[in-house]
Amino acid sequence: MGLSKQYRLYWNYLPTYSSKTMRKHFLLGLCFLFLSQLTLGQDLEIVPLNEAWKQKIQDLAPKQTRFPSASPKKILLFSLHTGFEHWVIPHTAEVIQILGSKTKQFDVVPSKDIQQFEKASLAEYDAIILNNTCSKPDHRHLFWDQLRAESTGDSAEVMAKAQELESNLIEFVSRGGGLLLLHGGITTLNNSSKFSDLVGASFDYHPPQQQVQVKLENPNHPLVAAFPKEGFSHVDEPYFYKNAYSKLNFTPLLYFDNAQIQSQRANQELKSGKTYVAWIRPEGKGKVMYIAPSHNAQSFENPALLQFFLDGLQYVVGDVNCDETPIKK
Repeated sequence: MGLSKQYRLYWNYLPTYSSKTMRKHFLLGLCFLFLSQLTLGQDLEIVPLNEAWKQKIQDLAPKQTRFPSASPKKILLFSLHTGFEHWVIPHTAEVIQILGSKTKQFDVVPSKDIQQFEKASLAEYDAIILNNTCSKPDHRHLFWDQLRAESTGDSAEVMAKAQELESNLIEFVSRGGGLLLLHGGITTLNNSSKFSDLVGASFDYHPPQQQVQVKLENPNHPLVAAFPKEGFSHVDEPYFYKNAYSKLNFTPLLYFDNAQIQSQRANQELKSGKTYVAWIRPEGKGKVMYIAPSHNAQSFENPALLQFFLDGLQYVVGDVNCDETPIKK
């Protein structure tokens, strides 16, 4: 039984001698519930990954890159998850592949094989995308999770190999490779301090999905040129961060105002300030970018977000010369 039907029944059974007063209170309560539901718990329906949706994204995607590129780049699109499964994973992968094929600037290689993080394999790529590669909450280490599932070796051997693959990834970036992390990709190695420093943060928690107004930190930065100056609004999980995030060793691009976020963690509510949802940072000779939007495929129906993703791809492969000044505290 829907809420509206419940309320209609309740309305009909209100005693007539107090109907005006009670109906007034009822209307106030109904308005409060309605507004609350607009703000919180907005889990959007899963979008079928069918030809119609693919064609929609194909039509909305940019035809060409905005920054000069010397030659097409090879991208590892890594989409393995061992922890929480985001339903948007295949949609995000499809978006990246459409951006690559439509612009003819990116040779996108999809994979869920952690052997891709062996040094010899990584040497084939210009950049890596971690597409919602959520790890299990116990170790928060994707490589450990997968190796443990595949291996019969003892824990020490498995962890040593997991740490080797982690080191390979970090070294890949410092030597000139690119790394683009999308939404839950930040949790890949969430308990690793080295990975946190590389990315610029670790995931802490998120309140329920809700309408989020995403704003531009610097409207003049070339990587946010796709958006109107007021930013954009969409339904998403508002992520909060920990560990290296407090250092603010990155250049922020997008943020939300903390005061607008409902149902924050008890005793940790942030009533002022901002939380960043996209940023960039150089690491050695390489480039790193994190983009929190989005948990939902519906957000990709915004052409500006598609352009932002494409510009982000160009940034991590070294095509974009822009301000990378961190806002260190």
